[in-house]
This record gives sequence, structure tokens and C-alpha cells, in this order.
Amino acid sequence: MAARENEEKKIIILLRLNYLLCFVLSGALILYWLKAPFCQSEKILIVISIGATITVFWSAVHSLKEKKIPIDVLASIALTVSLIKKEWLSAVFINLMIACAKIFIGYVRIKSHGAIYNLLKLKPKRIKIKKGDKIIEINANEVKVGDLIVVELGEIVPVDGIIEQGEAEIDQSSLTGESLAVPKRKGDKIFSFTTIISGNLIIRAEKVGGETMFEKIIALIEQAQQNKAPIYTTIDKFTKWYIVLTLGGSLLVYVLSRNVSLVLGLLLVSCADDIAVATPVALMSAIRHMAKQGVIIKGGEYLEAIAKINTIVFDKTGTLTKGKLKVEHIFSFHNKPKEVLKLAAIASLFSTHPIAKTIVKEAEKEKIVLPQPEKFTEYSARGMSAVWKDKTIIIGKLSFLEKMGIKATTQQISRVNEEITGGHNVTLVGYNQKLVGFIVLADEIRPEAKRTIKELKKMGIEKMIMLTGDNEKVAQKTAALLEIDEAHADLLPEQKLDYLKKYLNNKNKVAMVGDGVNDAPALALSDIGIAMGTIGSDAAIEAADVVIMKDNLFQIPETIKIGRATINVVRQNIFLWGALNVLGFTLVFLHILSPAGAATYNFLTDFIPIFNSLKLFK
Repeated sequence: MAARENEEKKIIILLRLNYLLCFVLSGALILYWLKAPFCQSEKILIVISIGATITVFWSAVHSLKEKKIPIDVLASIALTVSLIKKEWLSAVFINLMIACAKIFIGYVRIKSHGAIYNLLKLKPKRIKIKKGDKIIEINANEVKVGDLIVVELGEIVPVDGIIEQGEAEIDQSSLTGESLAVPKRKGDKIFSFTTIISGNLIIRAEKVGGETMFEKIIALIEQAQQNKAPIYTTIDKFTKWYIVLTLGGSLLVYVLSRNVSLVLGLLLVSCADDIAVATPVALMSAIRHMAKQGVIIKGGEYLEAIAKINTIVFDKTGTLTKGKLKVEHIFSFHNKPKEVLKLAAIASLFSTHPIAKTIVKEAEKEKIVLPQPEKFTEYSARGMSAVWKDKTIIIGKLSFLEKMGIKATTQQISRVNEEITGGHNVTLVGYNQKLVGFIVLADEIRPEAKRTIKELKKMGIEKMIMLTGDNEKVAQKTAALLEIDEAHADLLPEQKLDYLKKYLNNKNKVAMVGDGVNDAPALALSDIGIAMGTIGSDAAIEAADVVIMKDNLFQIPETIKIGRATINVVRQNIFLWGALNVLGFTLVFLHILSPAGAATYNFLTDFIPIFNSLKLFK
């Protein structure tokens, strides 16, 4: 926190110094042009141009010590020649341009720190905690995991935790960009730097300080702003060669013409740092814009990569669907549906799988008493077994039950296949080596899923694939409804990776979209991993390159659009920069621009690519 505040103070100080420098340089120019009778305007111009040039020299020397070749080196040479030739106007214009460029960079950095960092300043210094029957106040840095935190109406939640008592409406816009209030009650997760807009809560702290979700997001944004896109790195390399070639070309022109004014004009046109400023402005603007919408892009390289995506692989459950299963109906082969539900719930009691949790929830709703099993075993993506009353309960797919030694009759298999053919998710229940029934579950497709797929197709995404552990009929039904090109079903996690590898080649730029927990390996393997609805999921934040904090699939095409728009702006800037430099050089060679005219041309045209980048703030 202190380091961030110091960094922000440093940026503000440098910004103010450059504002002052711009004011002084502009004032000197105005006095010179007005030929102010009350002061020695030319002498003022000389003093100010020399003073400002010293700051550019210092910056160039500092960069060279760090083995960097910035545009300040070229500017230093142009300024040196200007001062030797007594081209005071040229020197002032170049210094004015450099100061303005630094103001733009500072402005973007402050905006990037902006609202999300300002929330950190609102973090309570004192926090109320409940100790027994008493409520006491302690310093915020003394809070520990397990403490009961009291948060009242209008206050900012200081920790990540679980609600122990109370109900409230929460503003989570700091995390998700969503302005609508979210209702929370006992047992729900709640996150730091969200605000209570109605109600009061007692929260058991699970994460404090730098471990909270909000702090991790800020760390990601800081990291993202430092990670350069390949196109930015290419521009950096080109800029170094450009400086070397410009110096070499200027020396050659001097040897051939012995015309110092001509050489100075060329240097003054070429020493613009508009492209060096415009590129980071574009990337930082886009990353900041998406962060405000609740989409964290981990760096410029991923922003550029997402613009090139032509293939998207979707996980089904929790991504294209809500991942919130509900029991449609229970079928018993012995006319005891409640007994089938009870057996399935006992076997599911210790599992965290969505199907298991849905079955247990349904049993609790039916007020079925659930004894703990004597033994429990979970088989990844296959099913579960439990021992109760010395007999084994097995739940899962038909193939799994058969592998575990339970044989179904022809009539039973026919009844199960009826449900599967209808596109339903069926979980079979076996007890004491017999198939006793099955539970039919449904998972609702996200309301925005179809619109998202249509938008992606309209944007030119060539292929969309769905991978799922569900049965073939469920997969095909979902794929047909959403108009997805391919669907592959009955897949184990390792099989999903095998399918993903088939699409990863030089022709395809593949994005994997998943819920970020079970799909973490696939997210890490793909060209771009997009984790959906991951508020509170550490696994997703670690594995994915793009993190969508709220459950809204439509943010995927929006993010791709921003990526494409950003790279288009960078390419436009490169074209503008090249065209303007060629025009400037031509005007100097034709003697239309004097050194002072070249400096003015440089100053005015440098703003064009920068303003082009600033439109991304919208």
C-alpha cells in the first residue's frame, strides 16, 4: 500500500514539474512572438531553452547508463545542434514536445491507477471485531484469519470472508464492474472493498491484507501494465535502429552538403517521440478500460494475442451453462424414489462435485436425514462410491457402474437410454450390486450464450468447439441449440487436453474458455486462457491470461473487440508516424521548412498519434 502511494506521489510530482515546464516554455514563446517591450524576450528564450535542454540530457544519460537507447538521445543531439546554431525557437519547441509527451504518459498512468486505487485509500484504518458478546475496535493491520468482522451500512468490507450473520445488499462494482447491487445472506462469500448499501453483517475473515481478491486484482493490473505486447517490443527495437540510421543519415547529409541547417532540420523532424508515447498510451488505456468493466487482461502481449483469435474452445458446464444443476425427477426401479435420492445423497455427502452438491441439496429440501457413510471414495469425472450399513452405494454413469460390477437389465438400460436420448443428464444409483434407479438433472444454458456465439461468428471467429464430460446426447443438444460447430462429449479432464492439442498449431490462434477450476490445465495450455465468472477463484486467476470477474459470456466478444481496436490503433499510429516523418523530411529537403519550421512541424504533428491512442479511453 505504502509503495503504491509513493509511486503515485512520484508520478504526480513529475506530472506537475512537466506542467510547470510547459507553462514556462509556452510563456517564453509568447513573449518572444509578442516582442514584449518590458523584458529581454530573446534572452529569456535562450536561458529557458538551455535550462530545459539540461533535463533532456540528464534523462538521456540516465537511460544510456541502463543500456537503453531512448528517443531522448536523438533529441539531445538535435538540441545541441540547435543551441550551437543559436536556433533558440527550435530548442524550445523540442523541449515543449518532450514535456508534453511526458504529461500524456503521466496522465495515462494516473488514470490507470485511478478509481481502483482510490478505493485502497478508503480502506478502514480501524475495524470492529466481535469477541464473545463484546464488539471492540482494532487497527486494520491487526485483523487475523478467523476474526469476526462487524460491517455496517455504508461501510467498505475490509476482508474476504463468509457471512456468519445478517443480510445485506452489496455493491461489487469495484471487482466486477457491475453496478447492480447483489443480495448476500448467511453462508455467502463476500469480498473486500465491496460496499454495504443496505443491511449489516458479521463476517468471518478468510483472507486479509495482500491475500484478498481485490489486492490480487490490483497486483495483476500492475503486472499487466509492465508486460509489453510483441508489437510494442518490435517498435522498441525499431526505434533503436531508427535512431542509429537517423544519426548515420544526418552525418552523411552533412558530409555531402556541409549544410548544418539542413542537417538540423532533419534531426528536428526525426527526434519526435510520438510513436514511443502513443504505443504504451494505447495499451494502458485498453487494459484500464477493461479493468473497469471487470475484465483483467494480464498484459499487452495477451491483449495483442486475443485480437488474433480465430478458434474458441468452450467448456460446457459452468461456462456455456450456469453450472447450477437442479433435479428434474427421480426414477426408481422399485417404486421408491425417495430411497434412491437418500442413497445417492449419502454417497455424495463428502463430494464437492456440482452434481453431488445438487443431490445433497435436494435431499435436504425433502427433509431426508442423511447418515454419514462408513467409507467414501471419489473417482475423478467418473462417479463416487460409499459404504453404508456394510453395503456399497455407487453413483455415476452407466459405464462406471458396469465397471464397478453392477449389471443392468435390458429393460433398465432401455429406460436410461430414453432419458439420455432426450438430452438429459442422468446419474445412476447402484446399491448392494444392483441398479436401483437414476436421477435426472438439468443445467440451464446461460441466457446470453446464444447471442455471444452469434456475435463471435459475426466477428469472423472461424471455429467454435465445445468440450464436456456430459453424455453425447446432452452435448449435441446444447451444441445444436447454440449453433456451435463441434461438440465432443464423455471427456475426462486429460482427454479435454488431448482435444485442445489438436487445434493448437501455426494456423490457429486458440482461446480456451472455462470456469477456471476444473479447466485450469486447459486454460494454461491454450494460446489464450479465458476464465469465466471467477470472482473468488484463485485457480482461475493463476491459470488464465484473461479473467472475466462476472458471469457474463458476452464480455468475450467485447474483449476481443477491444483487443482488435487497440492493435488497429497501434498500426494506425505506425502508419501516421511514418507518413508524417516522410512528409517532414521532404519539406526540409525542399527548403520549405527551416530549422524553426521543422521544430514547429515536429511539435504539431507529434500530437496526432497520441490523440489517436487517447480515443481508447472511451
